Amino acid sequence: MSYDKKDIQRRMDGATESLHKEFSGLRTGRASANLLDTVVVDMYGSKMPINQVGTVSVPEPRMLIVQVWDGSAVKAVEKAIRDAGLGLNPMPDGNNIRIPIPDLNEERRTELTKVAGKYAENARIAVRNVRKDGMDGIKKMEKDGHISEDDIKRLSDEVQKMTDETVKKIDTMLSDKEKDIMTV
Repeated sequence: MSYDKKDIQRRMDGATESLHKEFSGLRTGRASANLLDTVVVDMYGSKMPINQVGTVSVPEPRMLIVQVWDGSAVKAVEKAIRDAGLGLNPMPDGNNIRIPIPDLNEERRTELTKVAGKYAENARIAVRNVRKDGMDGIKKMEKDGHISEDDIKRLSDEVQKMTDETVKKIDTMLSDKEKDIMTV
């Protein structure tokens, strides 16, 4: 294990990308095609993401429509959406499934902000683990005698700066998501 700045940055960016995906699945009271990204349909003997069995569109702010490509799969898609734990009530309409997005009550909004907070904390933990790996790499280089005192300080500061910037980005993402959830 040695110090690799690009790898550390890539892994930290991966934590924010993962958080972004998790946030996109949190309902905010407005329709978003990303809302169904976590839905997996059980058909043809295998599990498939919803975007592999149909097209998700947002024709109006409080409505999603899934246009299922195979008419025989409509029931399976409807069941997957209903069972996904998103609090949605899909309504089949031919090869389409209409999904009205209900209003969020205050209690559900508060619950969603707590979930968003947990997602953000998991992302922060992932970033701190990447930081630890980077610092361990620097210590190993020091122990092996491959690096000077000045370089140790410089690289340690570099890792800490990347960590601080990434955590700040996560905090901003969380703040934006909380506003989005709490806005009526």
